[in-house]
Amino acid sequence: MTDCIFCKIINGEIPSYKIYEDDVVYAFLDISQATPGHTLVVPKKHVKDIFEYDEDLAAAVFARIPKIARAVKASNSEIIGMNILNNNGKAAYQSVFHSHIHLLPRYADDKFSMTFINNEEDYDEAKYKAVQDAIRSQFKD
Repeated sequence: MTDCIFCKIINGEIPSYKIYEDDVVYAFLDISQATPGHTLVVPKKHVKDIFEYDEDLAAAVFARIPKIARAVKASNSEIIGMNILNNNGKAAYQSVFHSHIHLLPRYADDKFSMTFINNEEDYDEAKYKAVQDAIRSQFKD
């Protein structure tokens, strides 16, 4: 894609702090550095989001995540955990529409936070079952 910033980074048209590259993925430091070592892993093939992956691309991209995550973790003895995030669509905070996986190292004193709201009190057996059935009915194997 000619106007995609990540495609331009992959093609060397825009500089990046590359940490890993092979024939399937390109991994580089996120310019925001939400925490030190914040890395993006992007497939070299332009796909907008997870919904455009086929099984082969998903297998190839996600198979590389542990290797890259281990390297990031090993780079700093103060890293005590890692969030691995993939945002899909504007509503999910995707800001660059070339699929990418965030590797966010976590430190004892970092200021990064995520909030998961517990809506359990809004659900009863019937509601859980309705959501379950709606999702399960979409599998067309």
